[in-house]
Amino acid sequence: MSTAITHTDTVRPEWVDYNGHMNEAFYVVVFSHATDALLAALDLGPAYRERTGCSIYTVEAHVRYLREVTEGTELTVTSHVTGVDRKRLHICHSMHAGGEEIATEEVMTLHVDQNAGRTAPFPEDVAARARDRATAPPEWAGRAIAPVAPGTKGA
Repeated sequence: MSTAITHTDTVRPEWVDYNGHMNEAFYVVVFSHATDALLAALDLGPAYRERTGCSIYTVEAHVRYLREVTEGTELTVTSHVTGVDRKRLHICHSMHAGGEEIATEEVMTLHVDQNAGRTAPFPEDVAARARDRATAPPEWAGRAIAPVAPGTKGA
């Protein structure tokens, strides 16, 4: 079984900003749809929520914008589970256009019991499916943004 899940999309006219390229918010929209595709492959989509009252909530994300893309560009996002524990899924997405990596997103999610209003452990079958798909994180995962010291002169 392949561990990667692929989502495709196309840059829409309404996603293009005044600079003539896809606005940063819409990279996140595409990554969100890629997360939905990955969750569906793990049987954690809408039917799971209806059946169990539990869902997956994103609690932290880190996006890297590497290249500009314009209207009509075909996008492909490859997604992997890169970690799983009792209540969390760590997901890494890589967005490509024309064979070139243009953006990445690292996401930490929590399994939430919506009826109880708090996190809950994954059922064992769900955790096993996630573990079976898990791969090592890419080299860019786990990075932090280094703060700029006040009064520092720019580059």
